[in-house]
Amino acid sequence: MDRRRFISNVVAGIAGPFAGVACAGAKGGADPVRGYGPLRPVRDLRDGKARLHLPDGFRYRSFSVAGDRYSDGSAVPGKHDGMAAFSGPGGSAVLIRNHEVNGPVGAFGDRRKAYDPMAGGGTSTLQVTRYGEVIRSAPSLNGTMMNCSGGPMAWRAWVTCEETVNGPDVANDRSGEDNSKLTRKHGYLFEVPVARAATATPIRSAGRFPHESAAFDPSSGAVYLTEDNFSFPSGFYRYLPPKHPILAGRLLDGGRLQMLAVEDADRADLSKAQEPGAAYGTAWVDIDDPDPDFTGRPAYDEAAQAVGRQGRKKGAAIFARLEGAVHHHGTVYFVSTQGGATAPGERAPDGFGDGRGQVWAYETWSGRLKLVYESPRSSVLDLPDNVTVSRRGTLVLCEDGEEDNYLRGLTKSGDIFDFCRLQPIEGDGGAEFAGTTFGPGGHTLYVNLQAKQGMSIAIWGPWERGPF
Repeated sequence: MDRRRFISNVVAGIAGPFAGVACAGAKGGADPVRGYGPLRPVRDLRDGKARLHLPDGFRYRSFSVAGDRYSDGSAVPGKHDGMAAFSGPGGSAVLIRNHEVNGPVGAFGDRRKAYDPMAGGGTSTLQVTRYGEVIRSAPSLNGTMMNCSGGPMAWRAWVTCEETVNGPDVANDRSGEDNSKLTRKHGYLFEVPVARAATATPIRSAGRFPHESAAFDPSSGAVYLTEDNFSFPSGFYRYLPPKHPILAGRLLDGGRLQMLAVEDADRADLSKAQEPGAAYGTAWVDIDDPDPDFTGRPAYDEAAQAVGRQGRKKGAAIFARLEGAVHHHGTVYFVSTQGGATAPGERAPDGFGDGRGQVWAYETWSGRLKLVYESPRSSVLDLPDNVTVSRRGTLVLCEDGEEDNYLRGLTKSGDIFDFCRLQPIEGDGGAEFAGTTFGPGGHTLYVNLQAKQGMSIAIWGPWERGPF
C-alpha cells in the first residue's frame, strides 16, 4: 500500500462538526441550554461521598487517588491533569494520565528510569474497567515537570507536554523552588507509548516553551501545539516531524516548529473580544531556534517568552492562555482560557487576557481559523481548560474557574450546557476538572479531579438522551 492510501485510511473526514456554526454563544449569547436536564448531587460508588452533581440517570466512581499504590507498590502522585483513553483487552480502557507536579521534589516511581531524578512530574498508565475499577497501574514516565496536558496519537501513544521552561540554566519561577537542584532542562514534549515503556527522551525540535496540549492531524502528520504562558501572550504552533509519524511508528525529533499568523495582519491580537462569526486566513512562520540555550540563568519570565517572541517578531498571532486542544475530522479545536472581554460587573482574571474563554477551530485542510464560541460572562463559561469531543461532535470543556467549576458541553449548533458540577471542597478552592476523555465505544467519560487530593473519575449513563 502506498503512503497516500495508507494515510487516507486513517483520516475519518475533512469537515469539522462546527463548520456551519455562526458563534451562537459569542458576545452576549443566551443562557446555557439544558443538555441532559437539571443537575443533582450523586454519591461516589467508591466511598459514598457526593463529589459531583449530575443529570438523572448518571453514575460515577472515583479511582487512583493521590497516595494510593500502583500495582508495583509505589505511591501515586497528585496533580492529576491531562489524560487520554485507548482500547484495552476485554473491553477495558488503558488510560495515560499526566501529573502536573512542579519543583525539584524528586521523581516518583523508579528514579533510575527518570529523565531528571529531581523532577516530580510524569505520567501514569492504568488499565481500568468502564466502571472505573482499576485492573493494573504503573508509572509510565517520571522525572519530567509540570505535565499539564498533551494529546493521544494515532499510533497508540500519548504525547505529554511540560508547561514550564524550568531547568538549572534558568532562574527560579514564581513558586520560588530552587531550579539549581534540577539536573536537566525542561519544557519539552515526551512520547509515552501504550504498549511499552517510555524512553524519557525529549523532542527538542518541538520547542522549549510552556507547552499545554498536542493534537495530531493524521492527514498531514503535523502535531498542533498550544502554549499557556500565564502572564504573557501565547501562541498556536505546529510541529512538522521529519517523517510522517504513522509511517515512523513514533514522533521523531529533528523536525520544524512553526507559529500561526493571521494573513495580512502583523501580530494580530486574537486575545481580545471577537465579532460573532470571526474567521481568518492564516500563514505559518518558522521558529529558527526552538530549543534556545540560556546563559547566565536568565529570569524565568524572560526564558518562558524566548520561543514565542521569535514568532511574534515575524508577525505571529497573539492569544490569551491557550490550553486544551483536540483534533476531529480535519479540524483542531483549541481553547483560549482567558480570551475575550471582561463582562460588565465582573473583574478581569489574573494573568494575560481579560475574558472568560474562547473556543477556536483551525481547519487543517483549508488553513482557515474560526471563532466557535466566546464566553459572554463567567456564569455561562468560566475559564475553560482541557477539552475533548464526543462521537456526535459535541465538545466537553473542563472549567478552571474561580468559583463553581463545571464540565460544560458545546454542541455543533453552538449551544452550551451544564453537564456536571464539582461539589466545592472545603479548604480547597483551587479544585478543578482536567483530562476529560471518552473511553472506547463512548460508554464512559473519564475525567480527573485536580485537587489537594487528586483522583480520576469514571462517569456513565444515558448518553443517547442528549448531545454527547
